[in-house]
Amino acid sequence: MGCAGSLHKNGDDAVNPVKIRKPKPWKHSSELTKDELLRMRVEFWDTAPHYGGQKEIWDALKVAIEAIEEKNITQAQAIVNSAGIIVDVSDMTVCYDERGAKYELPKYVLSEPTNMKHT
Repeated sequence: MGCAGSLHKNGDDAVNPVKIRKPKPWKHSSELTKDELLRMRVEFWDTAPHYGGQKEIWDALKVAIEAIEEKNITQAQAIVNSAGIIVDVSDMTVCYDERGAKYELPKYVLSEPTNMKHT
């Protein structure tokens, strides 16, 4: 019953068949300073809940990403599992909640670009 079952692959009942991994290196369209990157992240997290989904899921995603930044993938995996978040892409750019709401995360909240401007 419901559409959430369509998110499971191969009939597997596991909540997260996709394991979280550290994002691949990426390059921003322009060099960013640490302050610019932090401003972009703050703006994203402040506005993300207004575009849909549940605030509790957005909060859990933020905490999971902070764990990844601290190189604690195991903790990040535990956070998304306990919140019922379905990771569709292993770098967490696309996730779903148990109701099927989609959560898209830009690369700049997941990791620093390779062309950071060091001042």
